[in-house]
Amino acid sequence: MRSFKNIILKEVRSYLIITVGLFLYSFAWTAVIIPANLVGGGATGLATLIFYATGKIPVGVLFFLINAVLVTLASFLIGFRFGAKTIYGIVGISVMMSFLQQVFPDAGFLGLTDDKLLSAILGGAVSGTGVAMCFTQGGSTGGSDIVAMIVNKYRNISFGRIIMVCDTVIILSSYFIFREISVIIYGFILIAVYSYTIDYVIAGNKQSSQIFIISKKYDVIADHVTSQLGRGVTVLEGKGWYTKNPQKVLMILCRKNETSSIYKIIKEFDHDAFISVGSVNGVYGEGFEILRTK
Repeated sequence: MRSFKNIILKEVRSYLIITVGLFLYSFAWTAVIIPANLVGGGATGLATLIFYATGKIPVGVLFFLINAVLVTLASFLIGFRFGAKTIYGIVGISVMMSFLQQVFPDAGFLGLTDDKLLSAILGGAVSGTGVAMCFTQGGSTGGSDIVAMIVNKYRNISFGRIIMVCDTVIILSSYFIFREISVIIYGFILIAVYSYTIDYVIAGNKQSSQIFIISKKYDVIADHVTSQLGRGVTVLEGKGWYTKNPQKVLMILCRKNETSSIYKIIKEFDHDAFISVGSVNGVYGEGFEILRTK
């Protein structure tokens, strides 16, 4: 019963994080990017181009229609759970964009309308943060984001790089509407910041540490790390070259946000323990990332 309750709470937390991410993404487009007449990528960028060209069809409606086919495809390739969260994300953005465009009808709300460079940087950073929050919970905002998640399931290619490639065509297409090279340049700045932000946030969520511990209480420390944190511990045979005495060395791989908990366990049982901590770029296996090859 408790396990079922934990599953429910975990899903509720996941959807709350996705909702915050959707709001940030929608706010960035409606309050920063669109008022500055900038063009981004993905389904939102394409919807924005059509909005600029017609001036009538709401971006939220176009966003929803463009993603309809992609959602169906993703549901088959990635699974229903992903599809459910993607549908939630697409509907959420469609509703939020429609609402926020009514809340912020004044193009000069943030006073950045004439500063396209700052708008591109700010819009890319805020929207990228929102998308990354969705990605960390298995969700998506649609468009090229769905394509990125599908490709990333089978290949170790960063989300930002996939999105950058997919969105380039949309950015270049903006020339046929504005007939200005500057719009294309600002568009590339926007998606560069957007892609970098996604990679930065996701990498921060997946960063790992490798900890070596030399302690006489190695067995007690190992038991508590395993039972309290659920992390595996490897016991290595070592020898102090100065003392020539054999000793046990614990090796632990964990997420960076778990290191403080491990420090507390070590401090609780051995104040004199020798500890070495290093950052690890990639950890693959149970409890970490899945190694994908061709």
